[in-house]
Amino acid sequence: MLSSFMRHPAAISIARQPLADHEQKQAALGYLNEAWAEARHDGVDGDCLAQASLFTALAELVSTYGEDAVAKFAEGLPARLRNGEFSLSLARQ
Repeated sequence: MLSSFMRHPAAISIARQPLADHEQKQAALGYLNEAWAEARHDGVDGDCLAQASLFTALAELVSTYGEDAVAKFAEGLPARLRNGEFSLSLARQ
């Protein structure tokens, strides 16, 4: 009996609709925040995490879009940084 069960498992699959782009980004951010918190808890320095995260992110973008496209994207980063796009504001009014 067990062998017949193993050959024909009753797989229950729940069909999921693909997440919208903004939902995927929110989910990814949640996963990264959890991994970041775990690494910090384990004693990994925030600067090391940031350097590794940037390397990993840029390597993924390069593998997806190529060096030229990522270089063009990176050219816009100084202005975005200066405009505060990546600053976390903790002050609440």
